[in-house]
Amino acid sequence: MTTTAGFVFDRDTTSEQVGEHAFGLTLSDRWTTFIGTSNGGYLLASCLQALRRELPQPDLLSASAHFLRPGSPGPARITTEIARVGRRTATGQATLLRDDREILRVLATFTDLAAADGPTLVRGEPPVLPPPEQCFDPADSYSSKPPSLFERVEIRMPEVPGFWHGEPGGTTSAAFWMRLADGRAADPIALACLVDAAAPIVFDLGVSGSATIELTVHIRKRPAPGWLACRVSTNYLMDGFHEEDFEIWDSTGVLVAQSRQLAIVST
Repeated sequence: MTTTAGFVFDRDTTSEQVGEHAFGLTLSDRWTTFIGTSNGGYLLASCLQALRRELPQPDLLSASAHFLRPGSPGPARITTEIARVGRRTATGQATLLRDDREILRVLATFTDLAAADGPTLVRGEPPVLPPPEQCFDPADSYSSKPPSLFERVEIRMPEVPGFWHGEPGGTTSAAFWMRLADGRAADPIALACLVDAAAPIVFDLGVSGSATIELTVHIRKRPAPGWLACRVSTNYLMDGFHEEDFEIWDSTGVLVAQSRQLAIVST
């Protein structure tokens, strides 16, 4: 089995068991957002890493996360509960607490993706992108020091949305490459982090802030190593709430993850 213990993602999302269905960890400051809070995908991945230790199936299949408060770096605790273990899937819940206040509640189902078999229909296609070396790092356009999240996750875009350099252009969709910056190959739990790792495309409408309320992730395959092709879109901004749809395709052109989140915006 390939070990990933030496990579930053694993060090920062791994918790220590401190009791029955209880885990402790220190949330790292290496995954912060534009406003200094902990990235939601990073918090979700931390919960999923703990829950995976409680369930027999190896791969994340789906997760629904409700964000109750902003998370921040520092000591935290995760509690877990097993809902059901079946032949093909197992489901459990994880709750993340910081200073004894509930930050995040996750319900997730795991399976063995290598054993998945059945009817298949894929009507979508991966985004057509220039090679990553011919694309731009959007963080280079940012007027001040980018959030620490963008030191952990690399993004390469053929066109950088205007909000990155202070001039929102009104776009509601984008396609780009993404990977973990230290070379760690993505797995299903890393994919659950990465669907929330890009700056919200709604920023290009002049919105200055967006906080996730609920995030649902579906994992379709274990990804092949290499850059991941991503597509994001927001089609409905209504009364201060917006959705964001995200797709990830691996280096072989296979769809490996989908997500939708509901978020509340600030202007």
